[in-house]
Amino acid sequence: MAWRSHSSVMILLAVAYAAHGGAADLVPTVGSIERLDPRLDALVPRDATIEVLATGFSWAEGPVWVADDRGGLPPGSLLFSDVPENRVHRWHPEQGLSVFLEPSGFTGPKTYGRERGSNGLALDREGRLVSCEHGDRRVSRLERDGGKVTLADRWQGRRFNSPNDAAVHSSGATYFTDPPYGLPKQMEDPRRELDFCGVYRVAASGDVTLLCRTMTRPNGLAFSPDESLLYVAQSDPKAPLWMVFRVAADGTLDEGRVFFDASALATRRKGLPDGLRVDRRGNLFATGPGGVLVLAPDGTHLGTLLTGQATANCGFDADFSTLYITADSLLCRVRLNAAKAN
Repeated sequence: MAWRSHSSVMILLAVAYAAHGGAADLVPTVGSIERLDPRLDALVPRDATIEVLATGFSWAEGPVWVADDRGGLPPGSLLFSDVPENRVHRWHPEQGLSVFLEPSGFTGPKTYGRERGSNGLALDREGRLVSCEHGDRRVSRLERDGGKVTLADRWQGRRFNSPNDAAVHSSGATYFTDPPYGLPKQMEDPRRELDFCGVYRVAASGDVTLLCRTMTRPNGLAFSPDESLLYVAQSDPKAPLWMVFRVAADGTLDEGRVFFDASALATRRKGLPDGLRVDRRGNLFATGPGGVLVLAPDGTHLGTLLTGQATANCGFDADFSTLYITADSLLCRVRLNAAKAN
């Protein structure tokens, strides 16, 4: 708690100083950048830092950059969830922080566990916001006129556990994971209607297909640039890893293989495999033990953006020049070598 308070003070001082003509580089920073392979220098500049943009969240998640207003969303800003607080925040480079949507993932009149809000966020092909809602146990879409529609809340008549993260395919299909983290008692919750944690696909037509039921805690997911591969994180402390699946022409997945095993890292660093993004060259920026692991397409661990926090998710801006990171109570960013790497 002392560290968070110190960070809040630093942010307030930096904002006040900048408002009076001070240097912009006073934005506070956290952690460090670990370089394990020279290839990281082409992705992350040698002088890059992890800048803290805002703090004070209960558990920040699901950052997504909104480049334009096609979907009725505020352009040039970042949207992200605070899961326990049941809200989506907006951060704008000039306007700062504001509440964009509340409630975000649970609309019932009663209390509902700690992780009741929206988690992962994504944009569909028309720029509309797709949300994985823990409390309402569904994947939803925010329409341009402001109303929400349910994309999926059941498989074969049984309610999902708590949809966690989503990735939208160019076909219009939405792929998502369904671990138990949003249920008040998780795996032991009497509300559970499915006895497994799945990876699913909801087609543009609305048809829901179960793609994988063998992962114990599927979490973040992202496609390779050509959409031939789907990477899925598993946040199981007994088997913390990332899987990679081949995507068939009909949108289904093969049996998959382990892409990167984080078991050794998880014994000495805080955090488990969680959200991830893939850049234009196929490099993974995957939150996990220590912060954000940078993994080459061949599975080599190039380095880690060490946040010092349990780190939930990350997301690129429109031109891949900035990576935004949600790490526990913090919203951070790291400047990237977009021109060299993408």
